Amino acid sequence: MSNQDSEQFLIIGMPDLQEARSSWLSNLQNSRRLALNTVEAYERDSRQFLQFMTGHIGEPPSLKDLEELRLADLRSFMARRRNDGAGVRSLARSLAGVRSFLRYLEKKGLINAAAASAIRAPRQPKTLPKPLPVEDARRVVTQSEQLNEEPWIAARNAAVLTLLYGCGLRIAEALALKGDDLLDPEAKSMRVTGKGGKTRIVPVLPVVYQAVAQYRNLCPYDLHEGELLFRGARGGPLHAAIIQRDMQKLRGALGLPDSATPHALRHSFATHLLGRGGDLRTIQELLGHASLSTTQIYTDVDSNKLMEIYDRAHPRA
Repeated sequence: MSNQDSEQFLIIGMPDLQEARSSWLSNLQNSRRLALNTVEAYERDSRQFLQFMTGHIGEPPSLKDLEELRLADLRSFMARRRNDGAGVRSLARSLAGVRSFLRYLEKKGLINAAAASAIRAPRQPKTLPKPLPVEDARRVVTQSEQLNEEPWIAARNAAVLTLLYGCGLRIAEALALKGDDLLDPEAKSMRVTGKGGKTRIVPVLPVVYQAVAQYRNLCPYDLHEGELLFRGARGGPLHAAIIQRDMQKLRGALGLPDSATPHALRHSFATHLLGRGGDLRTIQELLGHASLSTTQIYTDVDSNKLMEIYDRAHPRA
């Protein structure tokens, strides 16, 4: 055995485990068709776990060792990753990769993955959305056209950003609209398909119709019924990265913080509605949240804003 083969043996484990792991990774990529970066992350997570197990038990692990895996072993692995500097999100992702591997082995009848089911993922820190102030949101949707030389591309980007702020759409929802959507300026609402294929009705402001109509008039491609409404420069699908790049230019031009992203316009939609007296149930429906608890995070955002105003304005603050 060469030195390279010996090193691989020590890193990955015994031959039976190497074969099972290769089969799992192949399944992720070819059968489940996960994204390449996800497969690479799972490969790295499982490799780190097996490296840990090598040191933990004093020899390269085999399927028998994973069959005898205890909850305490997984907790030791998580503690080692934490000591190595892994943050909460990295720990959660690492555990997800290891769980996927162990559950695959269990489905194949090779081990019992009870320990993987018993361990809890580390609690994620609660992060609040960062909406834009009303005036900044308006500047984004009204001044984006000034950044592009091609008038139809400028109108396209402005229409997408207007949909995000004016209707509270996710960027994927806006880019999935079809050529026959938003044709009738007299219509007061439209049907949107969101996460999990769930549909919802969202009101549409006249300014949204105007922005989309401006784009339609300038777009050099035929926007047929059933085909995508928003097109790339060569007529293909418009990718979210293009809008994100345009937003990056806007941040520089308008002096906005890094938190001013396309998704921040959706946050702004919700926060500004709440600030003007909108109720949580209605906002939940407009955003397409499955759970009210997801929408309730905007009450924290609004409360934080109120406290900032209080601290600045009250003479005894």
